[in-house]
Amino acid sequence: MSVAGTSSAPEGRDARRTPASRHADHGSGLDPDQLPDGLVVADEHGRVVCFNAAAARITALHAADALGQPLEKALPLEDLEGRRWWQLTDPYGGLAIRVRQPERNLLLPGGREVLVSARYVRERRLGPVQRVVVSLRDTEARRRTERSHAELIATVAHELRSPLTSVKGFTATLLAKWERFTDDQKRLMLETVDADADRVTRLIAELLDISRIDSGRLEVRRQPVDIGAAVSRHIQAYVAAGQPADRFLLRIEQPLPGLWADPDKIDQVLSNLIENAVRHGEGTVSMDVTPCASPREGEETGTSVTVSDEGPGIPEESMNRVFTRFWRGSKRGGTGLGLYIVKGIVEAHGGTITVGRAPGGGAEFRFTLPVGAPAYLA
Repeated sequence: MSVAGTSSAPEGRDARRTPASRHADHGSGLDPDQLPDGLVVADEHGRVVCFNAAAARITALHAADALGQPLEKALPLEDLEGRRWWQLTDPYGGLAIRVRQPERNLLLPGGREVLVSARYVRERRLGPVQRVVVSLRDTEARRRTERSHAELIATVAHELRSPLTSVKGFTATLLAKWERFTDDQKRLMLETVDADADRVTRLIAELLDISRIDSGRLEVRRQPVDIGAAVSRHIQAYVAAGQPADRFLLRIEQPLPGLWADPDKIDQVLSNLIENAVRHGEGTVSMDVTPCASPREGEETGTSVTVSDEGPGIPEESMNRVFTRFWRGSKRGGTGLGLYIVKGIVEAHGGTITVGRAPGGGAEFRFTLPVGAPAYLA
């Protein structure tokens, strides 16, 4: 973000411009008020000549009140130790080799924290400063990110503590008193250790998925996928584990378009959605697999999968938070990361996922995938 090509306009021309954009070069299409970050520019005399709309919003100061004022008066910044920032940095004096001030947290009057960086514009190397260009950013977005990371660390620590305590307790007991236990007791303790190890493995896999989703590095290895057969396998697994067969209703509308997707990741999506319906819902769990319009522009067809139940459903006020980190639909455990990962996987395939209320009153999740293409053609 540089305004090195701008210059002061004649007084008559300035009079026709809004105060915040007097320093804009509309011929190049640059309007300071269109910038997402706060922009403050001071001339060679240290007077503010540009104060855009974002700067006005961040500082709660009208542009008209800032223009023409000395920089240190329009932006009375202090560092976190209470020192006046412009007196400390002396942008128009000091070393002539300085070209910028790196971003740092500073305070506005009233203690509001902002992120500030500055660029010193010189017409020639080691020459006098002609302009000081200051960028302002609100810290709220960074604070939200930091809070999210702190919550993730706290959740992981909490979820890891329980199974690791169990593993440590049982293994220590077995090692110390192996001869005192019967074979059945040993088997029970080892099965518990095995189940807790699986729980830790799943949590680590979730963390890796979140990392890849957040960094845009989630790999999708496309292969032909029979989505109807995949749903059917999940139902059979629940029935084999003791769920009544009549609790599940699968409807497949034929013919389905050929689907190229990552089978492991699609299984992960189906597993999460069906498990949520079984664990948190009630009544019949219905699954509908149908052809539909592709969510990806330029493709005619796609495949839609709807998973719904007949339970209490999701409160209306929670609908917009369902796919965020740590959202839990009930107090029945879980990390609250599953649906966030589901959304990331579906979107990595170029698809979409929505949540709503099912005809039977419960929750209804519907994801749609484009037909896709094999990995070597994607």
